Amino acid sequence: MRQATIQRKTTETEVSATIDLDGKGEGRIDTSVPFLNHMLNLFARHALLDLIVRSQGDTEIDDHHLVEDVGICLGQAVRKALGDRKGISRYGEAVVPMDESLCGVAMDLSGRPYLIWHAELGEGRIGEFDPALLQEFFKSFSDHSGITLHINLIYGTNLHHMAEAIFKAFARAFRGAIAMDERVEGVLSTKGSLEG
Repeated sequence: MRQATIQRKTTETEVSATIDLDGKGEGRIDTSVPFLNHMLNLFARHALLDLIVRSQGDTEIDDHHLVEDVGICLGQAVRKALGDRKGISRYGEAVVPMDESLCGVAMDLSGRPYLIWHAELGEGRIGEFDPALLQEFFKSFSDHSGITLHINLIYGTNLHHMAEAIFKAFARAFRGAIAMDERVEGVLSTKGSLEG
């Protein structure tokens, strides 16, 4: 069973994340940051995994701590759910349009965290949400999941559409990378390990 639950509590936030990598695309998300809820529901649906996230924190200051800590917990849950990573396809890539926006994402479930972020989102806001926090979310996710992640927003003009293109491409690439391949014996690595 490729499932995991992670809980994290600090003086700034309290987060719980449960993931089932072999789910049906159901998200039950309540982060207390409405736009992040929307993005994580997109992730669950398009990655075809089940995801429960509950969090609260010092959003009266700003959303930074909460968004970052949700990324940490989700990354830790993914790492735990992947287990020894035996039999997975390991690599995933996707290019996804969202109206006028286009994003490409590639990833390697290598055990080595690394984020390349090429997404110029400008200075605007999406409702009350600061889109600059998306980079912080994906950095935390990459660091704690052990995933090499390249996010390239190719173009776009509407901030909401740009963010959706990023999360949908991320979801589709993730879905490909975690897929089981019966031809893969052990892990897909010549050194026999996917742990750094």
